[in-house]
Amino acid sequence: MTTSLPSPYSDLIIGTAPPNRRRDTIAVLDPSSGELLSSVPDGTVDDGLAAVDAAAKAFRSWRATSPRGRAEILRRCWEAMTERRDEIARLISLENGKTLSDALGEVDYAAEFFRWYAEETVRTTGQLGTSPNGANQIMVSYEPIGVAVLITPWNFPAAMATRKIAPALAAGCPVVLKPASETPLTSYLIARICAEAGVPDGVINVVTTSRSGEVVSAMLHDPRVRALSFTGSTEVGRVLLREAADTVLKSSMELGGNAPFIVLDDADPDQAVDGLMTAKMRNGGQACTAANRIYVHRSLVGEVSRLLAGRFAELVVGPGTDPATGCGPLINDRAVDKVASLVESAVAAGARVLVGGERPARAGSFYAPTVLVDVPPRADIVRTEIFGPVAAIIAFDSDDEAVRAANDTHLGLAAYVYTSDLRRGLRMAGELEAGMVAVNRGLLSDPAAPFGGVKESGLGREGGSEGMLEFMESKYIATSW
Repeated sequence: MTTSLPSPYSDLIIGTAPPNRRRDTIAVLDPSSGELLSSVPDGTVDDGLAAVDAAAKAFRSWRATSPRGRAEILRRCWEAMTERRDEIARLISLENGKTLSDALGEVDYAAEFFRWYAEETVRTTGQLGTSPNGANQIMVSYEPIGVAVLITPWNFPAAMATRKIAPALAAGCPVVLKPASETPLTSYLIARICAEAGVPDGVINVVTTSRSGEVVSAMLHDPRVRALSFTGSTEVGRVLLREAADTVLKSSMELGGNAPFIVLDDADPDQAVDGLMTAKMRNGGQACTAANRIYVHRSLVGEVSRLLAGRFAELVVGPGTDPATGCGPLINDRAVDKVASLVESAVAAGARVLVGGERPARAGSFYAPTVLVDVPPRADIVRTEIFGPVAAIIAFDSDDEAVRAANDTHLGLAAYVYTSDLRRGLRMAGELEAGMVAVNRGLLSDPAAPFGGVKESGLGREGGSEGMLEFMESKYIATSW
């Protein structure tokens, strides 16, 4: 059975192949039902290089466009996405499965990158100074690095795209976007919206492929490509860094996470659970910043577990497009199998299930929202990024113990702390090995802030003023007058 997509989704795909040439395609499925939504071109190496060629040809004119000119186009992209937020959100829910409320929040967040970088475009002014010995003046300008290859994951198909596209375009760089095969329709729609808002031909190019390794490798080894921005797993990030080393590409990596959520003994349990619902259940737990390991002081572990289990039990499991749904499907059956295996392993090691712990008896890639307590600190579910609606709660007795446990990982993207003492919370934030820490908040992403991790969670930053510099080179000019 095929689910027909309302206009304009059905005509989003504009292939690069010559007319009448048969193309292989990638099926895009609704994870709520397994039904076919649409098909997109399954690009080849030639398609990837053709996209690089288009970007390279557009580079000279786009970099020559004035900062104000680029800014006005980016602002129109923000306006267009905002006007069409309901349409984009519905498409995200269809191909990704997330709830409509989550999808609407993603669209707002995604669109905001265009507005933020519309403003940042005109602020990158360079530097001027005098050398310490007075022999010459030091001039530093920031120039676009060139064609950028952007690789995005399936869990936030709009936000991960605009978080890369907007700063690249603001810097003066054309891009080739390779979205995940599970959720390519949103990328095609955003590219079309940007074109309608005035982005010139060749500045944004979308390549979908099931042959990611060979297609991406060919693009990265094209000498016209000078930057790589990737969001995805640490394992794939390592492979791409090896590829990028061959041509010494400037690389930005936003990789895996294993975020601790720490509830100190002086925290308000209700507030902590409110924050935990946001940090854990956004996109059904399928987020790199999702609370993965929940450390609760022993004096509060009973109450926090009870409150959280009650909130999880109230969540309606169903298709993301249903307004009543509180927890949508996982992206596919493989993801469900992984989550189920982690829960089964934790229970076998001694954890107890307070709620959930099973697959609902329905079609689609669903797993019930689950709360586990008495989780052994060394269980697989603690050492692995869950990427699902499972909260693994571990008791602790002291601040030092919580920090040691939180830092006992090769990853370091995000962390959360709840306390009634801000000084205590900020001190702990300074001790946590993470690129981002939220104190008494369950949501930390902001287009105006630098997003990224430490250790094996990544290189570089997205968002903020730093995000634009990832697509620029500084040029030093020595002169005297």
